[in-house]
Amino acid sequence: MTEPDAFAHDLQVRYMRRVFAHIEKGQNALLEKVGITRFDERLRRFREMALKLFEKTWGMAMQRGIVENEEDAAILYLYCLAHALSTRGISAPSGVLPEHKEIQRFVREVLK
Repeated sequence: MTEPDAFAHDLQVRYMRRVFAHIEKGQNALLEKVGITRFDERLRRFREMALKLFEKTWGMAMQRGIVENEEDAAILYLYCLAHALSTRGISAPSGVLPEHKEIQRFVREVLK
């Protein structure tokens, strides 16, 4: 028997679910392009690092008006993930990350 989703009507929960859906879709595409499978033992560390960077930057990016919706939040996460990958010498190929000049500039500024 399945329980009804008690949080389904909470707008904040619905927003976060949309953010996570966008993140998952973008993350899968990025990892595929750089040749990392979901079975790669390094993936957990990359995701943990990306999450820490994302948590550090998301609120600040929202305050500055750089991240305005769930798509922007997912893009910010992807840039954080790409940064985490780059710390281990894995570069995202050109054109893989969504084009968003404000987020690019912000990430470069905050994560230097």
